[in-house]
Amino acid sequence: MDNNREELTQKVINILEQVRPYLQQDGGDITFVELTDDYIVNVELTGACGSCPFSTMTLKNGVESTMKKALPEIKEVVAINLEQH
Repeated sequence: MDNNREELTQKVINILEQVRPYLQQDGGDITFVELTDDYIVNVELTGACGSCPFSTMTLKNGVESTMKKALPEIKEVVAINLEQH
């Protein structure tokens, strides 16, 4: 992994740490999974967020918009549920 990618990954994790308390307030949580080669951030929503019908909206309107504002190179934030694998 090159330095820029490593740096970007760290910034992504930092932003997730900033939004985590808001999700935890509602009994949910978010975990960083990976940053893909095409700048898509994969995360796992857990707790209440894993089953909440509004979690996709929260992810797109909250987490993704915050992420893109801070890091314009990020294309998308996608929730993948690891328990299904």
